[in-house]
Amino acid sequence: MRRRPPRPPAAANSRFDIGGMRTSRKASVEMPAFVRQLVKETEKRVSSFFKGGRAGAADVDEDAVLPSPYLDRPVLDKLAEEGCARWGLTYALGSMQGWRAHMEDYHNCVPQLGGGLADWSFFAVFDGHAGSAVARHCSGHLLGHILASGGLGPEDDPDGVKGALAEGFLQTDKHLHAVARREGWERGGTTVVAALVSPRNIYLANCGDSRAVLCRSGQVRFSTEDHKPYSPLEKERIESAGGSVSLQRINGSLAVSRALGDFGYKRAENRSPGEQMVSPEPEVRALERSPADEFLVLACDGVWDAIGNEELCAFVRNRLLVCADLRDVCSQVIDLCLYKGSLDNISIILLCFPGAPQLSAEALHQEAELEDLLESKVAEIYEELRGRGEDPDLLAVLAVLASAAIPGLPPGGGIHSKRNCIISAYYQQRDTHNPALPNGTEGS
Repeated sequence: MRRRPPRPPAAANSRFDIGGMRTSRKASVEMPAFVRQLVKETEKRVSSFFKGGRAGAADVDEDAVLPSPYLDRPVLDKLAEEGCARWGLTYALGSMQGWRAHMEDYHNCVPQLGGGLADWSFFAVFDGHAGSAVARHCSGHLLGHILASGGLGPEDDPDGVKGALAEGFLQTDKHLHAVARREGWERGGTTVVAALVSPRNIYLANCGDSRAVLCRSGQVRFSTEDHKPYSPLEKERIESAGGSVSLQRINGSLAVSRALGDFGYKRAENRSPGEQMVSPEPEVRALERSPADEFLVLACDGVWDAIGNEELCAFVRNRLLVCADLRDVCSQVIDLCLYKGSLDNISIILLCFPGAPQLSAEALHQEAELEDLLESKVAEIYEELRGRGEDPDLLAVLAVLASAAIPGLPPGGGIHSKRNCIISAYYQQRDTHNPALPNGTEGS
């Protein structure tokens, strides 16, 4: 059973990008009300911590308190996009603002480049900080600078392509500096993780703590390394450029050691761009493609702060067996990261190669059985709590269920990955016993 291929986009949704047409569909996915209910208790905890719940906060002058980088409640609406390339690659994007006060993530998806690179694809995730302007600018210009370097061609020379990627990053940063001085962006920056897929190779360029993970034959074959100030080589460069590392940050402030922008950290005289406290130079790797390649994930640290490489690989493989739409897989990854405690913007691009797991009738049957089991467990817990005279609120039911042994949960996701099913089953029980109560009123 093969996955449904993405439908060609309607003419009104067609978009052109550098080098050729983007075959993609976009959608804005709104979170159901019953899922919004789930985060209410987390909202209270986050709000209490960041908005004055600390000891002695009542004595602090409110006018002196810095604006919180977090919201009282998360923005749960999602941006979703899917598309395909003519040589068999399919992809999807999912992105959500989450708990952050502003959405600072951007992306670029070009499944087919033009001209002699028609069988090449480019994808990138940009995770901005101190504003979104730098990420937005770079998402629209990085690919152009890579192509302008002249290192890409049908011959697919790995050294030439790697050099083109590195030069593209450096030229983007150079041109960005002029724009930043004019527009006042000198405080802002962005991390980048990019993938350039040719007929023979997968090229990965990473600058910062966004990350790429390649799954091959069911295992993590490769992952990029995060650039953190406390890493020995990064720390050595930072200190040589006149900086320091404290609280695991450059000068106690910036949490990444490589990024585009952040020009306040690039002022050391007589030092090349790659020798500054914050380097714009990416680490670039070339991986020869294999028929065993299944999928590639590009994601910001809002994903990796909540889930590890192996866990995500296992979870995505499992979801590919039961999801007909790749956008659903991305959406479930975002929900999982949110439920596991991610407080950042969350963005993920999922690229599936011809060897990716396909829909499975057996897996779909097992998924249906698992959801039936969860619904029956929710009903049992609800009745048990009512029988003891306790209020069977949502969080009480979730707490009991989380301590139970549930067979067949998605690997890498566990009980967190089925919370939407659990919450839906809970409201079915509540509506049966209290039909007059509307969804979303409880606990407010």
